Amino acid sequence: MRTVDEERLYRKQRLAATMRLFAVRGFDEGAGGHVTARDPGDPDRFWINPFGVHFGHVRVSDLLLVDGRGEIVEGDGRINPAGFVIHSHVHAARPDVVAVAHAHSTYGRAWAALGRKLDPITQDACAFYEDHEVFDEFGGVVLDSDEGKRIAVRLGTGKAVILRNHGLLTVGGSVQEAAWWFTTMDSSCHVQLLAEAAGNPVRIEPEVARHTASTIGTPGMGRLNFRPLYADLVRRQPDLLD
Repeated sequence: MRTVDEERLYRKQRLAATMRLFAVRGFDEGAGGHVTARDPGDPDRFWINPFGVHFGHVRVSDLLLVDGRGEIVEGDGRINPAGFVIHSHVHAARPDVVAVAHAHSTYGRAWAALGRKLDPITQDACAFYEDHEVFDEFGGVVLDSDEGKRIAVRLGTGKAVILRNHGLLTVGGSVQEAAWWFTTMDSSCHVQLLAEAAGNPVRIEPEVARHTASTIGTPGMGRLNFRPLYADLVRRQPDLLD
């Protein structure tokens, strides 16, 4: 068991590591993209990466604490307005969610342009079987509070939503889960794009896909898969903990 202060630091360390991971994976696109972690001491507030700071440079000390009105209550910098609109509504709608991840990854955007769910064509893609949705109401940069609410509604109880013509958004009961779901979902988008370019992918049967999801789509597996990535990042880029 961790104290509130210990849990806060734990989440912030993994949030900063997620930004570094996204940079390594090429999920950065200018100033776009944001990942948040609910504060353990005040569930109505969340930590977010500063607007305009490269993912690969984010440190624990750079993270900003934001309240329900979008005001920065701790840290120096600015927040991405679209990031606040989307994340604040997802956090409000899903008390079970600790972290929310959204970035403009190449394969996620390419797949999102098709406006379709991922198919269960690989073991990894089965993590999202019957556990993700498509938001098909693209209206430009998400600065409208009502659109943020609609995204949260469309996400429902799932772990991810494909934002048509925009990209991917994933959530989790920990930072590790949200980060891993985003990473493996983008990879699954890449695989399906390649498979469909080559021919007609063979879908895994629903019963098997459902069983596979119950094994690799669990919170514990999300945390487990993030663990070696975190250890590698801390070893290679220890300054992220500053």
